[in-house]
Amino acid sequence: MPSLIGTAAALMRRDVRLAWRRRGDALQPVWFSVLVIALFAIALNADAQLLQRVSVAVIWVTVLLAGLLTLDQLFRSDAEDGSLEQWLLSPAPLGWLMAARTFSHWCVTTLPLLIAIPLLALLMKFPAAQLPWLMLSLTIGSLLLSLIGAVIAALTVHMRRAGLLMALLALPLYVPVLIFGTAAVTAATLGLDPWGNGLLQLLIGLVIAVVLAPWATAAAMRVALT
Repeated sequence: MPSLIGTAAALMRRDVRLAWRRRGDALQPVWFSVLVIALFAIALNADAQLLQRVSVAVIWVTVLLAGLLTLDQLFRSDAEDGSLEQWLLSPAPLGWLMAARTFSHWCVTTLPLLIAIPLLALLMKFPAAQLPWLMLSLTIGSLLLSLIGAVIAALTVHMRRAGLLMALLALPLYVPVLIFGTAAVTAATLGLDPWGNGLLQLLIGLVIAVVLAPWATAAAMRVALT
């Protein structure tokens, strides 16, 4: 029987190969973020100070909405080709498979966006000295958002045109992550301690989500498939 690490690695390799074949879909969050932030930069270019003041909020909201764009794709293709039923019969724990699938989806859709964040921050005239704090908060926050979104995606996996429903379910849960993420980066730009102003709360939330979210996703998937 394959090990847990081998099972997760095989699943992630499969997801990366499929994403490479559909590069346009995988890069959709990047194109969306570039368009939104470029439009903000053009609209507020006359007021550089205002552009800098709203840069944290604009970048965070853009990343959050970009994640919602691909949330419906998290388990949809696996449901259509029958892979989810095979996962239920797999000797590997379903929660482990859900965790591996969520992480591979984050790597394919969100990691390219994080790589592009320094360029997008430059367009928004974000202070370069505070860029590490922005990247750290977005990395922790996007992982947390992916784990929360996986539970919602599992609940709605067999619903047709569930995009609006998923957004309505996800946004109330995403708002605390957005508040803590923007507060941490804003505190860093003001010379305050970002850990005590949201970053530590994000990290605690991520640890809790890593422990609980995969098993909640597995339970939601079993309900959806029965």
